[in-house]
Amino acid sequence: MSIAAAAPSIETRSSWIIACTATAMLALAAGGPMLVVIGLVPIAESLGTGRSVPALASSLAYLGSGLGGVFCGLLAARIGQRAVAVLGGTSIFLGLALASMGQSWSLLAGIGLGVGLLGNGALFPPMFAYVSMWFDRRRGTALALVSSGQYVAGFLWPFVFERAIAGAGWQRAMIGYGLLVAISVVTLALLVLRPAPVPLSGLSGGQALRGRPVLGMAPNAAMGWIALCSFLCCVPMAMPAAHLVAFCGDLGISASRGAAMLSVLLAAAFVARQFWGWLSDRIGGLWTVFLGGVAQVGGMLGFLATQDEAGLFFVSAAYGLGFGGIVPAYVMAVRSLFPALEANWRVPLMFLASLSGMAFGAWLAGAIYDRVGFYAAAWWVGIAFNLVQLAIMAVLLRRQARFPAEVG
Repeated sequence: MSIAAAAPSIETRSSWIIACTATAMLALAAGGPMLVVIGLVPIAESLGTGRSVPALASSLAYLGSGLGGVFCGLLAARIGQRAVAVLGGTSIFLGLALASMGQSWSLLAGIGLGVGLLGNGALFPPMFAYVSMWFDRRRGTALALVSSGQYVAGFLWPFVFERAIAGAGWQRAMIGYGLLVAISVVTLALLVLRPAPVPLSGLSGGQALRGRPVLGMAPNAAMGWIALCSFLCCVPMAMPAAHLVAFCGDLGISASRGAAMLSVLLAAAFVARQFWGWLSDRIGGLWTVFLGGVAQVGGMLGFLATQDEAGLFFVSAAYGLGFGGIVPAYVMAVRSLFPALEANWRVPLMFLASLSGMAFGAWLAGAIYDRVGFYAAAWWVGIAFNLVQLAIMAVLLRRQARFPAEVG
């Protein structure tokens, strides 16, 4: 029996209650940026500025989430995740209320600062670090569950928002949803969230020593390489997700069928994320990232290999199965390699790199298409980013094999 298996565990029934509560919170928080995506056309018509302003608001929401995650992670270390979650739920309501004023500046400020920086920034990256502290044996499975909150939002909210916007208008829909998020998140935070247990000694407790080498490198150097890998693999990850409907349109496939493919992709990612979480508990975060990256390259090649509708449905499902567990595996790796007391800023920093890669990848695919007139070139560029990530990750895995005692 291994030391990790024999050591006492911090996991209890409360750990899973915390994880399920965090999943519900993230499913609510992720709906904020989606409101702008679903309501893009009526918002653009109301503002009279074209689609660039609401599209910019969506980008600011994701970038704000990454930047805010670092700030709110450090804040959570001081005042606790409960207070930070209350801040997040309240900020999403205030941000959506500001965005609903019907001015370009209010939309950008409300979505970028309220929904992104202080809203999802308080509820997304810091929550992963918080939940990870409640687990030592099934941490990967728990992180996979929590990260699925985004996919639950992807299944649930688009239809609700479409009906709400059609029936009441985008401004009232924003205010109504903001109230729902604030009431639900604040109530859940006050009733359920509490300080995480103190990690037990031993490898499963993650009691790495501050300042000690990580993978044979200075800790911040190792963190930099992991963050770079996260950025590189998220660039291609964003490309099909952001451009699949438009790609289908270029092939003569209707927008409704393209949207169905996107739903299939997200559904497959949701299912696969549970498998990848189970796998990361057994082989570790770095190996899971590597295997997920290989699967992602295969999925990107699939988009190059077929252009018929049936084939693209299959490829979309396969692609979702491949990339579904990569981001939670990065969290698993960071928590395993670095001290638990540093999780509140290292995990959000990793998410900042991931979200920046997603934002850059979505923009890059559009920019390449605008220049060459087809998406195949963008897919090849995405594959190149992914291959660089795999090469760096292979080096990190070799260093992990050389310095096994340093993995906490």
